[in-house]
Amino acid sequence: MALSDPYEPQLGLSFDEPRQSRRIWPVRQLVAQVRELVEQQYGDVWVEGEISNYRPAPSGHVYFTLKDADAQLPIVLFRRQAMLLRFRPEDGLHVLVRGRVSVYEQRGQMQLVAETMEPVGAGSLQLAFEQLKERLKNEGLFDADRKRPLPAFPRTVGIVTSPTGAVIRDFLNIVARRHSGLNVLLFPVSVQGDAAPAEIEAALAELNSANLTRPGLIDLIVLARGGGSLEDISAFNSERVARAIVASKLPVVSAIGHETDFTIADFAADLRAPTPSAAAELITEAQHKIAEHLATLSHRLERATRFQLLQARQRLTRLPISRAESRVTMLLHRAAQRVDDFSFRLESAVTTQLRQRQNSVADLTAAVLRHDPRQSLAEARERLQALRTRIDRSLDRTLQRAAVHVGALDARLKSLSPLAVLDRGYALVLSANGALIRSTTQLTTGNQLTTRLADGSFTSRVQSTTPKKPATSKPAPIKPKR
Repeated sequence: MALSDPYEPQLGLSFDEPRQSRRIWPVRQLVAQVRELVEQQYGDVWVEGEISNYRPAPSGHVYFTLKDADAQLPIVLFRRQAMLLRFRPEDGLHVLVRGRVSVYEQRGQMQLVAETMEPVGAGSLQLAFEQLKERLKNEGLFDADRKRPLPAFPRTVGIVTSPTGAVIRDFLNIVARRHSGLNVLLFPVSVQGDAAPAEIEAALAELNSANLTRPGLIDLIVLARGGGSLEDISAFNSERVARAIVASKLPVVSAIGHETDFTIADFAADLRAPTPSAAAELITEAQHKIAEHLATLSHRLERATRFQLLQARQRLTRLPISRAESRVTMLLHRAAQRVDDFSFRLESAVTTQLRQRQNSVADLTAAVLRHDPRQSLAEARERLQALRTRIDRSLDRTLQRAAVHVGALDARLKSLSPLAVLDRGYALVLSANGALIRSTTQLTTGNQLTTRLADGSFTSRVQSTTPKKPATSKPAPIKPKR
């Protein structure tokens, strides 16, 4: 009788039933089948709970535990899905997670593979806004001490906005009405969408770079966009836009949305304008105040002039005609003298400015002439002509010295030439083969000789030779001895 398996369920089977009827599962196969069943049954679920044990991995994946008062569930959020989150998960945050239930086979552990996640209560965009605002604030990017004052009288304003929206039209209309002399440099960008933060960052960097290349080209930058939902203006809640504003060397005015809209760019900018139209009014405020003040002074001057004229008429009516005429004549003379004085001063000023302009034109003309290729060519030609003259002179001197040297050599050659000896009456005797005859020992009877004189030569034949006798010395006389 076979022993029974203590772990075999008692289902009315006989103890003698063969063991081959049991199904033995490998661990991997069982876990895999359970995973398939779980994923089929719970392929798309929403789970609500509190984040605990939040752990971002170097690979970009995110791991945490979702728990409530009675249970907990491991969550994995892969890198691609984590990059799409609009807020930063953290421990203690109450969230709603959507994904599929699965089993991690290596640990035999059930987990939820998350696809999306959003906070419960506040929206994800608002939560991301608050988190980024708090982090940048702690870094000091919003400090008032960092804010730069705007120039009171800007000459050129660079505006970063969409070229097709109503914002740029309203901005230009207000600038033309309040400060017609202000130049506006438009840098077109996208103000909505995923590419907008990168374009805005590049625009701020490009405007600063242009101002470094040409100092004074731009006085300040306006970052403008019309109103919209939180999703529409999310580009201006980007961290890279905020850091680009802080890194800007030029003052930046933020004019995003409506008066009630606040963005990260508003806190990072040097000045926040409630609307783009308000930004145009703020940057032209000083110029507009001066224009208004001048208009007020003009009206006051006009009223004062009218009052003075009225008083003058009243005084003239009370004065006798003769006194009035003399007084009017005196006033006319004074006015004429003042006109002459102003004329002299104006003439002097015009003359001075004209002289300065003439000097400036002369300097510019001289500078142009210095860089004129024709002037350079003429100077090069002059230098070439001078070099040619020097070369000709040097060649003449060299030829003269060579001629003198050749003349000296020629004189020496003539003095050493045997032909010069012939001119003095001597002759050269040559054998038939051209050898010079120096002694009679070289001659035999019948030899044909050529005798060369100074003015020609002739031939002759030897008939006989007489050798020269050696000289004999006479014996010295013998003196007798004494």
